[in-house]
Amino acid sequence: MELKTITVENPEHLNFILGQSHFIKSVEDIHEAIVNTVPGAKFGLAFCEASDACLIRHSGTDPDLVALAQKNAMSIGAGHSFIVFMRAMFPINILNTIQAVPEVCRIICATANPVEVVVAQTDQGRGIMGVIDGFSPKGIEGDADIAKRKSLLRAIGYKQ
Repeated sequence: MELKTITVENPEHLNFILGQSHFIKSVEDIHEAIVNTVPGAKFGLAFCEASDACLIRHSGTDPDLVALAQKNAMSIGAGHSFIVFMRAMFPINILNTIQAVPEVCRIICATANPVEVVVAQTDQGRGIMGVIDGFSPKGIEGDADIAKRKSLLRAIGYKQ
């Protein structure tokens, strides 16, 4: 077994969700879940099929985001993994919906941070071991940092 890190290509620092599912039906069900939760959603979805033809299955409402999802899914190449890139919305808008899709096994990360995906490569294929999401902490927040965090959450409408 060989461990590798695959950097998620995300030149616009878009939010994305990386997860694992178990069935080819996932592509259509995740697509439907997103558009039924966020009307007018702009996203691209790619899914690594792990049996039969082993193709990158894809869907979405934005061709550029679909292409970005396809490119990253191909790079990661881990069976039954999926990646959703989104524009003008956030993971918090669709995370519970995607987790409720019956085929979805787990969400590995939901972020706009730089991400490295740690994969194990065997003769059979690849599996996601985890991710490195962003950077290591530089310290502990102080009173000014707490005030800034609370202000931001209220300014973007997530707290009152």
